[in-house]
Amino acid sequence: MDRNDLASIGRNPYFILEPGYTLILEGGSERLVITVLNETVIVDGIETRVVEERESKAGRLVEISRNYYAIDTRTSDVYYFGEDVDIYAGGQVSSHGGAWLSGVGDARFGLIMPGTVALEAKHYQEIAPGVAMDRARIIGLSENLVTPAGQFEQVLKVEETTPLEPLIIEYKYYALGIGMIRDGPLELVEFGVTGN
Repeated sequence: MDRNDLASIGRNPYFILEPGYTLILEGGSERLVITVLNETVIVDGIETRVVEERESKAGRLVEISRNYYAIDTRTSDVYYFGEDVDIYAGGQVSSHGGAWLSGVGDARFGLIMPGTVALEAKHYQEIAPGVAMDRARIIGLSENLVTPAGQFEQVLKVEETTPLEPLIIEYKYYALGIGMIRDGPLELVEFGVTGN
């Protein structure tokens, strides 16, 4: 990867970094709104795109994270440069657990979504020792999935693990041209471009 090829806007088949693009996922009383902001931040010397995730439960805000991504204009690989996290309790920020930035301490950027996916391919999404060490393994390329937002074919299935919590395994599903459509119990209910 040549750092000169990195840009703060673009898309690959499963990941969209275009301002205003929004995904809304819901499950039970939980709601996750992911919005690509019209905002960039320099992280580790690279201009990254800010993607905000707002999580709520039973209508109460529980977390806002500002995630920093850049895309390789040559390979379409999307890299993850860190996140700032606000965790809420009782309507107030209670902690910043899980926050990390590439280039700070021993943290280095990871690969959040390859431009070309391959079955059984593995990669680190986050490399922040002791804070965030998520690993991904591509375990499906042809899943069929129905969510409230529609029926999807050729869905990418990703298994996520971390040595920080070795007993936890999570699964995320991504649809071509859309992005994440399921995250554990949360399913896509709405997607598209908003006027942010």
